[in-house]
Amino acid sequence: MAQPGKPGFRILENPSRPDAELVRRLGEFATPNLADVMGRFHFMDSGIQSRTGLRLCGAAVTVMARPGDNLMVHKAMEIAQPNEIVVVSTNGNTTNAVFGELMGHAAVTVELGGVVVDGAVRDIKELIEIGLPVFSRSICAGGCDKDGPGEINVPISCGNTVVMPGDVMVGDAQGVVVIPQADAAEVFRLVTELTHRERRRIEEIAGGQIFKPEIDDTLKAKGVI
Repeated sequence: MAQPGKPGFRILENPSRPDAELVRRLGEFATPNLADVMGRFHFMDSGIQSRTGLRLCGAAVTVMARPGDNLMVHKAMEIAQPNEIVVVSTNGNTTNAVFGELMGHAAVTVELGGVVVDGAVRDIKELIEIGLPVFSRSICAGGCDKDGPGEINVPISCGNTVVMPGDVMVGDAQGVVVIPQADAAEVFRLVTELTHRERRRIEEIAGGQIFKPEIDDTLKAKGVI
C-alpha cells in the first residue's frame, strides 16, 4: 500500500519492535560495555550529552527534522508507544531548540522513555524537575517552526551513528549507544559474558594480580622490551 505523503514529508510505520524484556535487560548495562561488544561501534559521539542526568533505555522512533522545525517531533511523540525513545536528527542545526518544557510535560504524561536530539533543547531546569531523560548536542534558548517537512521512522544519523526505527537506545552519563534491533539478543549475550569477565578481573586485582602478563607479552612481540 502506498504511504501518504512523499519522500521528505511522510510518516512511516515502525516496521517492528524489539522484545520489551530484552530492552529492559540491555538497559542494565553500562554504555561502554555495550559499545565494546559491538566492535567499539554503534555509539554516538561525545557531543551528545545527558541534560537531565537520567538513564535512558527504549526502542527508537526516529525523526528527520528540517533545520529550525519540530513539526515531526511533535507527531513522533504522539505515535510513540510507552517507554519508546524519540530520536531526532536536525540536520546540523544547533541554534533552534526542538524540545522543551511543554513538550516534556506531554512526554511524561504519555510515558515516553526519553528523547535524544542531535541538535538543541531548552528549559533544562524544568526538564530535570519533571524527570525526563533528555540527551542533546546543545542547549539554546531559540525556538523553532512547526511547518515541516520531515519524516518519521526512517533511517537517520544521530551523533554520527546510524539509527533505524526499532533499534535499542541505551544512554547514561557516558553517552548513548545504538543497538541494532536484529543484533539485540546477541549483544545481550556478549555483554553478559563481558561483565562476568570484568568481575573476575576485579577479583584478580584484589587478590594481588594487579597487572596482566599479556601486556609484556605484546611489548616483547613488538620488540619494545
